[in-house]
Order: sequence, then structure tokens, then C-alpha cells
Amino acid sequence: MSISDFIETPDNYEQKTICCLVVDVSGSMSTLNPSGSPINQLNQGLSQFHAEILEDNATANRLEIAIVAFSDSVEIIQPPALVDHFIPPVLSAKGSTKLVDGVRAGIALVQSRKHYYKNTGQPYNRPWIVLITDGAPDTGQDVIGLAQEIATGMAEKDFLFLPIGVTGANLHMLESIAGSYSEGGRTHKVSPLPLESAKFSEFFKWLSASIAIASSDENESNLPMPTWMTGYKN
Repeated sequence: MSISDFIETPDNYEQKTICCLVVDVSGSMSTLNPSGSPINQLNQGLSQFHAEILEDNATANRLEIAIVAFSDSVEIIQPPALVDHFIPPVLSAKGSTKLVDGVRAGIALVQSRKHYYKNTGQPYNRPWIVLITDGAPDTGQDVIGLAQEIATGMAEKDFLFLPIGVTGANLHMLESIAGSYSEGGRTHKVSPLPLESAKFSEFFKWLSASIAIASSDENESNLPMPTWMTGYKN
């Protein structure tokens, strides 16, 4: 499925923010841990994300959600859509980890969506690309090239890239591709955020609140403090 396959007209002309979730559905996401399998937690979190957006009319009219899933292949399982046209998917895990291909598909998707906004006269905020993974890319994936693409995209404010590492993720690799952003004349390195195994629902609640804030204020330092990551336990 390609984003170029969809012909549409805007539902409204509110200022849009697109959030593209690039999610790992490789076989390791089905591995059981004391909190259950990450893939089941991810499915529950996506349902929570949907519910949180529905409760905020302003965000529901402005936030478009897209989902790119990767394993040994890459698939757009949710083209960009407002919450009224978004049904949380039930993801299953299998295969290997084409992480680089998945993130590149996410970058291409948000760039295509920005062209759509411009062509249809819709104002928009900086897109979000959120990578969620529990592993490392397959051997031979172009991690260095991806890091350069993300660094350029972040520097030019084409998108905000947020890497989230589920328990067992290669945080060193995620650090290498995380990129940076500029604020107040200073450059700030983005660090990968380690997700505690049982807190997918909390993460998606934080994400919906953060995107609502970013829709009116692109200062990333104003985002709410995460309670779902290691080191921020209540």
C-alpha cells in the first residue's frame, strides 16, 4: 500500500499535525516477559491513544495518525487519517527487523503528507515520527545513512524524530540515529527514551498530550514530563 494510492479532500482546514508511528512487529516483540508480550502491550497502547484523542475535540480535528509497521518487510497499515477515520489495528509479530527501511518509509510518508497539505491549502505543524522498537536492525541495514537523513531532517525542521526503546532495545544504535533540534540558538541532542515494559498505555497518553501542546507551541521543552520511562518512576 502506498500513500500515493489515496485520493482525498480535506475533512476540515484546521492546522494539522501528523504523527507517524513506525512500529516494530518483528518476532521478538512476541516474546513473553513478566508484563506480557510487547506486541500485546503495543496493541493496548494504540487503543488508549485512540481513546485519548477522541476525548479532545481540538486535537481530534487537527491530529492525523499514520502507522508504518516493519518486520522482514515494511507496510503502511494506517494511511494518514483523523481519529474519526482511524481504527486501532491489531498487530501481530513475526519475522526479522527492517528498521531502517521502516523509518525511511515513515520519513517519505510525512514528506508526502506535507506536500498534500500545501496543495490543499491546509496549514500544518512540524510532523512527528515516533519509532518504537525492542531490537536492533537486521545485518546490512544502512544505519549510518539513516542517521544522516534524520540529522538533516531534524536540522531543517522537516520533522521531529522520537526513538522509543522497549525492554531489550539497542539504545546505543538508537542514540546514533536520534538527531538533534535547535532552540534558543542552541542545539539539543535527542536521546532515545527507554520504555518500561508495562507502560505502553502511559506512553501513548503522554504522546497524545504532548502532540496537543505541540499543535500550538513547537517548543519541545514545554512537553510534559514522561512518567513511563526508566528513571521517571513515580
